[in-house]
Amino acid sequence: MSIVPPPPLVGRATELRTLIDAVTRPPAVVLVEGEAGIGKTRLVRAALDRLPSGDRAVLLGYCHQIREPFPYGPVFEALRDIRGRLPAAHRLNPVTGALRDHLPELAGALPPSPQPLDDPRAERHRVFRAIRALLAAVGPAVLVVEDLHWADDGTLDLLRFLAGQPPQGLSVVATCRRDGVAGPPLGRAYRHQPDTASVVVRLTPLDASGVASLAGALLERSDLSPGFVSRLHERTAGIPFVVEELVRSLPAALPGADDPDALDRAVDRAGVPLLLREAMAERMAGLSPAAAGAVRAAAVLRLPAGEQLITAVGGDPAAQDPAAQDKAGRGPAGPDPDGSGSAGLAEALRAGVLHEHPGGRYGFRHALAQQAVYDAIPGPERRSAHVRAMAALAATDAPPLVQLAFHARQAGDTDAWVRHGTAAAQQAAALGDTALAVEVVEGMLDDPDLPVRDRGPLVLMLSRFAATGLSHQRVVRLLRQVLRGDFLSRDVRGEVRLNLGVVLSNQAGDAAAGRPEIMAALAELTDRPTLAARGLASMAMPEWGAESLAEHAEWMARAEALVATADNPELSAAVLANRASFEMTTGSPGAFDVAARLPAGDPRTGVRREVARAYCNLHDSATTVGLYAAAERFAREGRRLAVETGAQYPAFLLDASAIRREWLTGRWDGLRDRAASLGESATETPLVAVDLWLVLGLLALATGEWEEAVRQFHRAGLDAPEARNVPVVTAAAGGLVDLHLARGATDEAAAEAEAAAARLRRKGVWVWGASLVPPAVAAFARAGRVETAAELVDEYAAGIAGRVAPAAHAALDAARGALAVAQPRHAEAAAFFARAREAYAALPQPYAAARAAEGEARSRLALGDGAAAAGFREAAESYGRLGATHDAARCRRVLRDIGVDVPLPRGGRRGAGALSQREREVARLVALGRTNREIADVLFLSTRTVETHVATVLRKLGVRSRTQIAPPA
Repeated sequence: MSIVPPPPLVGRATELRTLIDAVTRPPAVVLVEGEAGIGKTRLVRAALDRLPSGDRAVLLGYCHQIREPFPYGPVFEALRDIRGRLPAAHRLNPVTGALRDHLPELAGALPPSPQPLDDPRAERHRVFRAIRALLAAVGPAVLVVEDLHWADDGTLDLLRFLAGQPPQGLSVVATCRRDGVAGPPLGRAYRHQPDTASVVVRLTPLDASGVASLAGALLERSDLSPGFVSRLHERTAGIPFVVEELVRSLPAALPGADDPDALDRAVDRAGVPLLLREAMAERMAGLSPAAAGAVRAAAVLRLPAGEQLITAVGGDPAAQDPAAQDKAGRGPAGPDPDGSGSAGLAEALRAGVLHEHPGGRYGFRHALAQQAVYDAIPGPERRSAHVRAMAALAATDAPPLVQLAFHARQAGDTDAWVRHGTAAAQQAAALGDTALAVEVVEGMLDDPDLPVRDRGPLVLMLSRFAATGLSHQRVVRLLRQVLRGDFLSRDVRGEVRLNLGVVLSNQAGDAAAGRPEIMAALAELTDRPTLAARGLASMAMPEWGAESLAEHAEWMARAEALVATADNPELSAAVLANRASFEMTTGSPGAFDVAARLPAGDPRTGVRREVARAYCNLHDSATTVGLYAAAERFAREGRRLAVETGAQYPAFLLDASAIRREWLTGRWDGLRDRAASLGESATETPLVAVDLWLVLGLLALATGEWEEAVRQFHRAGLDAPEARNVPVVTAAAGGLVDLHLARGATDEAAAEAEAAAARLRRKGVWVWGASLVPPAVAAFARAGRVETAAELVDEYAAGIAGRVAPAAHAALDAARGALAVAQPRHAEAAAFFARAREAYAALPQPYAAARAAEGEARSRLALGDGAAAAGFREAAESYGRLGATHDAARCRRVLRDIGVDVPLPRGGRRGAGALSQREREVARLVALGRTNREIADVLFLSTRTVETHVATVLRKLGVRSRTQIAPPA
């Protein structure tokens, strides 16, 4: 076996420069992609070695094929050695104290631990924030995560969170191989942030010249013939690792290097084996029995392992003989008395077949090498080695259950496999790593050799895990497949189906698919009234599904009837919570009486937890109907009870609906950033984020960002309106109608209005139409369908009569004003708009009030009323205070047209180089990629005026190109 120098980095100069450039300009997110053996890790190491000198921390974490339940392990592994870079504990963000239990090495350097949270998802969000705060405190840092393709869902969510809004000094580098998997490595939920460098470095196989350079450097020869290089390139496909392994297997003296058959004579010619298998077979042949045993043991273990474990599994001949173990009076993980196992491991390390990993662990440099060795072990020997691995791992202080399950399965011990796998899933769930819990159970259920008797309990376990808030993609398919079988009992089938329906409706946000499953489950749960009541109460919430309000009311009554026969206070509180939400969201006059019956003072934690959920839902419902003072009271009580009972997740959901309340009540400062930031932590549960996408769409609409508004409205539910939250979808449809009207697309506006009104009519909860009906009436009127507009106004008025819904009643006046304009009855229109303006101001809804004020001013202008100018000026000022630049520009355009000079409000910045308010508006639209024509349309300016503003912006910012303009802060 030849002794060759370390492999050089060949053919990667461009990729290396790209990687170094991105890492040295944080914040940055870099994905290094390529197939196995292509040189991803080597490229990253070379870049780290070449970074400019400076105080930059390099943090390394690794994803593994077999994971134990250690949530976010790769990132925590990377953080363990940063103690010397941390400031004093009192200077750290207090939230970093949440990492004390995860990073015991740093416990003394972190703030005190906060109060534990009862809900795993709330705890997870706090851990994410703590990790980001800790990385910010470390200062300039490079976080490297190797083998992202093996990352669990939790780690991917954490990396999306960090990559979506990284600390200013952080560069994230991840290596991954795609292996034909569709979609981006960080998932489709990851969105590139405009202020973060996002780079993908794709490594491809070396060409023939690259293979020649690599082989020549490894062999320290420059006389390799073209024929030899051509054969080497053909046999290795240009994969650097395979080139290296094959070259390392050649004799130290390589005669006949100019002979294309020399490579074939240097390796085993048996059959047509895989190239790496050939290389590893050659290298294994040169090892002593003890060293070969250590290598085979490492291949069986799959993960890097300590010396004692490797010796027990394969390196120590005594460890392979149970009789010898008994005579020696020691277990399989005992010492190595004659040192042969240790000597074999040392030989394998010196030969470069095994490599040392952090933490005193040893394994293969690459999974390809591990697989090649493993496949070469005869079946009976593999099974025996897995049995030894089970014994050795079981004897440790904290047996790794996932690994035990894996080895039991490979050893053919079905009972042990099921026992360890079940325990591993339960342990993972208890530690909050629910993604791993699902992964373990799903893997067992996918195995055709799993006995039928074990499938039922595992399916039920999987459905319960999923119903408590897991990612849904991987379990829905399996649960549906299981339900098509006939091995589950009726009651177990009913619970599994109910949980599937909940997952589809909540985590997947697909009520159209989830609600039929819940209904089918109810028929199977006749002997389990408690579960049936929960299912009925879920179906009763009118915000979901295409059913009418009368059907929801019937389900609610059935749930209440079942509760009356069950002595279950927690269930009673849960159903009462849904009843209170039902009454509030429909504008029932008795809603507050029902809410007053909620047992907020009950001594039982489970009951008060349901009340906390009720108050958070009541906040959302009160926000929808325009009862903002009551909504704030419900929010305060909901948060208080959530803290008392340790149920923080309802309060986390409340944060999302509070974003919508802030938009409605005019608290727009920083709202876009708050909504986007909160959305980062909702990638698993789109249900949580619909309010956020709605608000982001409405903010984009108010500033003339048409494409962004359309995208966000579809994310909010217009992509599948029948399966999404009806009040939010209705509001999004109203926004889209407004957008079409602003762009002059009257037919599209009328079509969208008609579809949305039909959905609202079918549901029968007209109080949800406050954001839809006024623009829908305007769209019908502008399309010449005045009679349709009048019918909608009458239907809306009848639908909200007697309902406690201030926002809906204000919207009725606005809709009547829009109808009067079309008839045309401008005096009546001005009166209706004035009444709407006053009602909106009282709520308060300042943006809607400004829209009504603008409508009133237009009607007065049509009447020749001199007060119209003051109305337009007031509306423009109101829009300007909110940041609704498109709306403000529209009013200023009217004022210019009627000869009224309206100076723009001055910005807060001074100095010759500071941008004016108009220039800032233009700069923002340029940064979004708008053309001068599009900017002119948004700001109601001429193209020539926009050209002048763009030239001024370029001069003041000192840049030459539009692409260099960043959005103003």
